[in-house]
Amino acid sequence: MFDRPDSGERAILVHLTFYCGQEDLLELQELAKSAGTIPVHVLTGSRKSPDPKFFVGTGKLEELKLAIEAYSADIVLFNHPLSPSQERNLENALGIRVVDRNGLILDIFAQRAQTFEGKLQVELAQLKHLSTRLVRGWTHLERQKGGIGLRGPGETQLETDRRLLGLRIKQIQQRLDKVDKQRHQGRSKRKKAEIPSVSLVGYTNAGKSTLFNALTGADIYVADQLFATLDPTLRHCQLPNNSEVILADTVGFIRHLPHELVAAFKSTLQEASEADLLLHVIDANAEDRDETINQVNKVLTDINAHEIRQLEVFNKIDLLPNMSPRVDRDASGYPIRIWLSAVTGEGIGLLLEVLTEIFSSSKVKKRCFLRPDQGDIRAKLFTCAKIIDEHIDDLGASELVIEVDTKHLGLLKSVHTEEVF
Repeated sequence: MFDRPDSGERAILVHLTFYCGQEDLLELQELAKSAGTIPVHVLTGSRKSPDPKFFVGTGKLEELKLAIEAYSADIVLFNHPLSPSQERNLENALGIRVVDRNGLILDIFAQRAQTFEGKLQVELAQLKHLSTRLVRGWTHLERQKGGIGLRGPGETQLETDRRLLGLRIKQIQQRLDKVDKQRHQGRSKRKKAEIPSVSLVGYTNAGKSTLFNALTGADIYVADQLFATLDPTLRHCQLPNNSEVILADTVGFIRHLPHELVAAFKSTLQEASEADLLLHVIDANAEDRDETINQVNKVLTDINAHEIRQLEVFNKIDLLPNMSPRVDRDASGYPIRIWLSAVTGEGIGLLLEVLTEIFSSSKVKKRCFLRPDQGDIRAKLFTCAKIIDEHIDDLGASELVIEVDTKHLGLLKSVHTEEVF
């Protein structure tokens, strides 16, 4: 269904400069390696705007033909999104497969997906991408559209393919909706149990999975490549005060993540959009770390997670000279940034202490004295607070020692309470 390059194919990379802040050439090279190809040549250039027919100009097209012959290339990878007609015209002119940036990222995701949900999400994104490029496979059957008696077999085949694609997309979407409901139920149970959720977000290859393993003792796959981990993983993480949080490792972000993927991975990314705290993992050693921070924040805005409080985690300090773990705080003393190394473990204990501080600061201990007629309040406290101790006298009055989030203190307005230290 989807044209996936075989591992080890020789690839020529094409990168044109149009404006500042566009896709990075180094990132294209990393994407190509992550897809399993061997970059043998990089063709660069600059234009004011893309050529409507070939994206590149005629001179650059001839240069590309010579490079394909000289390097015995099997595939051409563009660091830009191509229209279906541009992709088709380039393949006809060059005689080999052409894959644009979106298609390349989709291919990597297809290789990484392991779970049932992840495979469905990737297939949905691929089918939506492929539906705009159906004409590539049926050019020998195309006919001019017309009325009765003028419709050729090419149009009939294309219509059939589009209908089958539409049905498959609908089936996958229905299955993903069920998975989304299951995830929503899981999140609702965790919220009811008052277990805070923390999502690790960040640019791909920033070290999220390594940090996740260090915090939870898990053994999820880690590699020095883009999108090494695709499927979300949730684990319990115990804090120094014996409380716990749920950690979620999410897919890494990238510049201009294809819209098909953002839409397909909506349920996965929702783990981030409904978290109580985001650990924004940043490669402290990256030259373009400020740019990657901005790109991650843009994606967070796209999934409506930009208003969730963040703790920036500057990872890989072992690669920086004379750098030790530390916590940076704002003017009010609230922790906003921590420097650590997930590989060596330096600063992991400091991060756990900061998480304890963040989630303990919003909880208070109270001794509550409930009258016999306040059973409804008692029932609500059992659903939203941690009951440390309870004593009921012969008349039915209750004395409870609870730990409750400050947002639920409104329940105690009509209750006599005392502070517990």
